[in-house]
Amino acid sequence: MTQGDPGAAASAPEPGRRSGRRWPFSRTRKHPAEPAEPVDPDTELGAAGGVGRGVRILLGLAAGVVISFGMAAIGGILAPTLLALVLTICAQPVRVWLERHGTPQGLATGAVGLTVFALLAGFIAVLWVATAQFIGMLPQYKPQLQQLGSQFTTWLQSIGVGPQQVQQIKAGFDPGTFLSFFSGLLGNAFGLIAFLVIVLTMLILMPADAAYTPTLLRQLQPTRPNLVYAFGGFAHSVRRYMVVTTLLGVVQGVINGVALWLLGVPAALLWAILSFLCSFIPNVGYFIALVPPLVFGFLTGGWGTVVAIIVVYGLINAVVQSVVQPKVVGNAVALSQTLTFFSVLFWAVVLGPIGAILAIPLTLLVRAVLVDSDPRSRLWRPIIGDLAHTRELMKAQADERKTQRRQQQAQPQTPGQE
Repeated sequence: MTQGDPGAAASAPEPGRRSGRRWPFSRTRKHPAEPAEPVDPDTELGAAGGVGRGVRILLGLAAGVVISFGMAAIGGILAPTLLALVLTICAQPVRVWLERHGTPQGLATGAVGLTVFALLAGFIAVLWVATAQFIGMLPQYKPQLQQLGSQFTTWLQSIGVGPQQVQQIKAGFDPGTFLSFFSGLLGNAFGLIAFLVIVLTMLILMPADAAYTPTLLRQLQPTRPNLVYAFGGFAHSVRRYMVVTTLLGVVQGVINGVALWLLGVPAALLWAILSFLCSFIPNVGYFIALVPPLVFGFLTGGWGTVVAIIVVYGLINAVVQSVVQPKVVGNAVALSQTLTFFSVLFWAVVLGPIGAILAIPLTLLVRAVLVDSDPRSRLWRPIIGDLAHTRELMKAQADERKTQRRQQQAQPQTPGQE
């Protein structure tokens, strides 16, 4: 066939297109064009007095570091105060309900505060008793713990871990280390009493001051509507998250405790309480609650008990954390997984274990002050985890791409594409 034959030109495939039937997964996806570089400055820079965004970010970070060190310095009084604040926010609807049904304001405030404190004190008492029982039974597991530590350190040496690190890890399996740690918790009675006194005092004073909160918010509404909006959303989000997490944590702790008791794991009550407390710690709380039962389950029942504990804890955690809690809490938290994990680490360093338990409420407080109270800063909410509108956009884009593919497939093929 000659070069000028029109049939050859019609039958020849177009450049970049394969002849014959196209394989559906071989389509070349068009790369999106790079966005054009903006020329004009952002609108908020005009109101910043000529100060660049980088300088403001550095100043904000420096102020945050100073505030963090200051909070850590007074963590002994700040942690119980923040705990009382969260408990007051959660109990506020109960006080309002009592007043609405004819209970005097002072009596309703005192009853709610004392009830919340009694529940907290009772929980601490149960934790105290369970810890004391664990300390009493720990010496009988000394040979098993030492043997387990020797086996683990031998394995570490076989994979090349240094001798100094191996000795430090082996010391962690010494029962004396567990005894000194838990005995220190029980022996620090003065610190515990001071903690309870601060919480009790705050639970009496904060609900009394909270009686004026609705009026104060109405007073600020005409001049500071964004601030009122931010603190109202913060209270609603904290209340919903804490109440739901508490109820699910109780269920999770009870089921885990009963399962451990049936499996014959020692100190099942203590590990059930630990499971309840760790339900307030996102991402890492599950692993913190899982490790001690695994160790003592291995000492008493071997690998079969270990597998059973992993299955029970895994199923309960998957159902509660991945199915039930997201549906009930909804978009009340709206924090990204990365920010959530970092907040646990940050507040644990600043305020200790109480900071890790209150990581989500404290992060929501920071977001309310820095982001939600300023309409210009609310643009950052999708970046820190509020992805409701972002998911809608992604779904719309996916539907649009599917529609375009269907239209392309429905178009009749030309003779040269057959």
